[in-house]
Order: sequence, then structure tokens, then C-alpha cells
Amino acid sequence: MRGLAEYVMTGRRQAIIAVMLLGLIPLVNLLNPAVVGLIALRKGLQEVVVIFAWAILPLGAWAVAGDVVPLIMLIGITGLAVLLRETESWEFTLLAAIAVGVCVEVYFRLQPAVIDALMQQLDLYLQASNPQGLQIEEVRDVMLSVIGAVYMFLSIVLLMLARWMQAVLYNPGGFKQEFHNLRVEQKVALALIVIMLLSSLGIVVPEAWVLYFVLPLLFSGIALTHAVVAKKKLSSMWLVTFYILLMLPVVVQILVLLALVDSWYDFRSRLSSSV
Repeated sequence: MRGLAEYVMTGRRQAIIAVMLLGLIPLVNLLNPAVVGLIALRKGLQEVVVIFAWAILPLGAWAVAGDVVPLIMLIGITGLAVLLRETESWEFTLLAAIAVGVCVEVYFRLQPAVIDALMQQLDLYLQASNPQGLQIEEVRDVMLSVIGAVYMFLSIVLLMLARWMQAVLYNPGGFKQEFHNLRVEQKVALALIVIMLLSSLGIVVPEAWVLYFVLPLLFSGIALTHAVVAKKKLSSMWLVTFYILLMLPVVVQILVLLALVDSWYDFRSRLSSSV
């Protein structure tokens, strides 16, 4: 990735070649938005508009072919990168990333062919074994929000990749410090709690949208874990074990709860004062 970042930042022509080639290859085309994000973070809106105009061509072709999601990701990540550059706030940027997930969900609701094929297979399973009497439409709504949340997660990861590439080239160690300090403040945490409670009751926003509001807290919890491991100078195997355990839903729930507590308690500052 460092080699890619160095090549892209060599000049405008190299950046255009990179986004064009990356955009043509399935799955690899998700690196197209990361490259554009790097340009936005380093050079700002005026330069990224030019690169964006070229990056949109291959992803626009994929959209015409029926896959609009990479194009949505490009628009979303570019916007998030510009926002992060202007605000220098990961907290605000994580909240803005909710819009990416919602846009993906809206797309699949308006163009349901892909999800319909999945639901047909799932319907057969539900008919065969459905002890709780779940309705296919209920499952469909949840699946759409899960897909949106996955792409929201991916957009944040790709933006972090772009930020990491920027730090590697121009500010070694900067991303690590920035990520360790990622934290959701009290007012934002309180707002997220209220929205999640309303969502769980189906008020204001759909119940399945709770996934979108959990993700900023999840990233805050992950950042807290990295910060604690670094401050305590623990082995990297702790992080390996952590990410393995993160596949368990109960660990995700505990991590989100810790992030909420951290909004008031601020574990990092307390650890720093005790070291």
C-alpha cells in the first residue's frame, strides 16, 4: 500500500492512471475510493475534483452494468475525506458515514433484484425451519440494513486506509496517535443512546437502523483497545486475540458498552496520568 500511495502522490497523471486501472477490476475497485480519499486528505477539494472526475468513469461503467455500490462508495468516501480534512474530527466523520450506509440501503430498496434473489433462497429455509414464525418481509428489512451497515463499516475502513497512507508518507506515526485518541464525546454518546432507544421501539427511525448508530461506538471501542495495549506496552498478540474474539456478538456488545462508559470516564487520560 505504501508503494501505491507513493505512486499516486507523484503527480496528477499517476493518480489518474491509478484510479482508472483500479476502478476496472472487480473488488479491487474498492481501492479506487481509497486513492481518491488520499488525494482529498492531502491536497484538498480543488485537486480531488479533477481526480474524482476520472475515478468516476470506470465506476460509472460498473453502475451502468448494474453495480452501483462502488460508485456510492466513491462519492461517500470522497465526501468523508474532505470532511475529515476540514474538521479534523473522526467523531464527526464517523457520524457522517451513517449516510453512506443509508444510501446503500436505499439503493437496494429501489433496485431489489439482488436482494430478491437472496430472499428467494432464504424463504425456502424459513419455510423448512421457522420456529419463531418470522415473516420474510421482516427478515428482508433487517438484511437490507445489515448490508448498508457492512458498507458503512467498509467506507470507514477505506477512509482509515487513506489516512494511514497519508501518515506513512507525510507524518509517520501520526495515524496511530490519531486513531488511539478516537473517542465519542458525552453529548454525541447521549444522542446515540436516545436514537438507539427510539430505533428499538420503531420510533423516528426503523428498528434495524440501530446497526448504523452502533458502528461509531464500535470504532471508538476498537480505538480504546488499541490505546490501552499501546499505553500498557502489551504484546501485539493481545490485539490478535482481541480481533479473533471480536467475531463474537457478545464481545461487540461489551466493546460498545465500554465505548459508552469511556465517553464519560475517559480511560485514556486516566491511564496517562497513572503511568
